Amino acid sequence: MAGLQQTNSEMILLSWVRQSTRKYPQVNVTNFTTSWSDGLAFNALLHSHRPDLFDWNAVASQQSPVQRLDHAFSIARQHLGIEKLLDPEDVATAYPDKKSILMYVTSLFQALPQQVTMEAIREVEMLPRHTRITREEHVEVHEQHFSQEVSFTFLLSSCCSKVVVCLPT
Repeated sequence: MAGLQQTNSEMILLSWVRQSTRKYPQVNVTNFTTSWSDGLAFNALLHSHRPDLFDWNAVASQQSPVQRLDHAFSIARQHLGIEKLLDPEDVATAYPDKKSILMYVTSLFQALPQQVTMEAIREVEMLPRHTRITREEHVEVHEQHFSQEVSFTFLLSSCCSKVVVCLPT
């Protein structure tokens, strides 16, 4: 039941983010990992609710991912009272930590207007499953593959050592 509640909370949060950032063509949030690493989603989310705080075009076009992330976290701290819970360098990676992103986006959700339409929720429900893959699922697939390789290698080496032992000298 807790897992279902968490999934529903994530779906509502993702719906809110997508609805809030819809008018930013450079932003397409489909998950709570890779969609955030370039810093655009955090800035678009802030700008969509508080366009008076900064010039979107300046942030979107001229800064690196780390600079954009730092900008968003600084704006959120200065104007919304949200502590800088994340380090830009930790988010600007191929697979940022899902729980950390969720925690920070939840803080933004609590500080900004929270209206979510049923249309936005249905849109998230219709996202292809592969676009919502988590880092944990990605790691699990690679661990399974690695485990199979290790098992095969061990089996192969065991077999070969027996063959070597069995060969006449």
